[in-house]
Amino acid sequence: MTTPWLTLIGLGEDGSFSTAACTALETADIIYGSARHFELVPALSGEKRLWPSPFSKVFDDLAALKGQSVAVLATGDPQWYGIGSSLARYFPSEEMVVFPAPSAFQLAAARLGWAVQETECLSIHGRPVDLLRSLLYPGARLLVLTSNGKAPAQVGKILAGEGYSKSRLTVLEHLGGDKERIIFKTADAWTEEVADFHTLAVEVIADPDTKVHSRVPGLADDMFRHDGKMTKQEVRSVTLAALKPYPGALLWDVGAGCGSVAIEWLRAANRTKAIGLEPYADRRQMAAENAVALGVPHLDLRNANAPDGLRDLPEPDAIFIGGGLTADGMIETCLEALKAAGTLVANAVTLESEAVLLDAYRQHGGDLKRLSVQRASAVGGLTGWRPAMPVTQWSFTKS
Repeated sequence: MTTPWLTLIGLGEDGSFSTAACTALETADIIYGSARHFELVPALSGEKRLWPSPFSKVFDDLAALKGQSVAVLATGDPQWYGIGSSLARYFPSEEMVVFPAPSAFQLAAARLGWAVQETECLSIHGRPVDLLRSLLYPGARLLVLTSNGKAPAQVGKILAGEGYSKSRLTVLEHLGGDKERIIFKTADAWTEEVADFHTLAVEVIADPDTKVHSRVPGLADDMFRHDGKMTKQEVRSVTLAALKPYPGALLWDVGAGCGSVAIEWLRAANRTKAIGLEPYADRRQMAAENAVALGVPHLDLRNANAPDGLRDLPEPDAIFIGGGLTADGMIETCLEALKAAGTLVANAVTLESEAVLLDAYRQHGGDLKRLSVQRASAVGGLTGWRPAMPVTQWSFTKS
């Protein structure tokens, strides 16, 4: 059995830690932490080491210490947006012991009387504030880890711009310490200066005319900036259903255009990832702006043509081909790259690309369907149906 040599110790704001962690900390040969951590726990017998710069160097440094007794100091729960989740990607769990303190989320929920399981908990520490946009709906409660004291004003501005100007912001500073302070204000009235070390709570309140945008795929076309060449609302909804997004899954969006399919994929499930290949700069710009506006600024856009641009990309769980179907080897390259049990969906509007999908269906099976949508519009003083171009869709799950 492997003997643990790496101990993660969560500290409270006052420097407190669990009794179980005391022995591990007292016997550690080497202790990693920030300057603030060492100020909170000054009486340590082991060698103190500050985090290196760049921080990524710490993983190699720790690996070189295997066999010695090493402790790592963290704030709150190291496994919840903390150093513990990063270390777990480098070291087996049996080599580590974790002693968490109450997390900032737990402490904030306790002060506010909120149920944590009914609250969205997220971090914008070192991440775009625009991530909040996809989580806004009437009645939502958010607990947010932030980067600095400017974050509440930035969040307030986003809330007001999205139609939630009267949302209640609560800043909880230095929770659990002697500097603890709690400040309340509405989003449109936030002017307070607050400490960098705080947790932000948001109670989302919709303005009377606010339009609520569901996370179920099928956003209205006018939610996207586009040049007319995009996967339209009804077809996009069917396409996302066929792609089957699930938490943590990676999508390749080939011929991403304005990004509508990749963006809805990212909104549909937590921790999803998407790489959009789009060779036209103006469309990549539109896709980037749409991603920010709809709360998924982490959409990874690449200036590349397929199938050549697909080389060396991370292995996908799903692939959508919205353009370039007639390029030599497109279908076969995508099928080869796709993970086992992964899904490929391709849409065609021209006869030439439809022929490619018919050939793929004959060779590989899967599902082939034609989607036709008609929308009511004025015909003189009356109303009639105007058909959109029909879309042929092939979907295939790799065995």
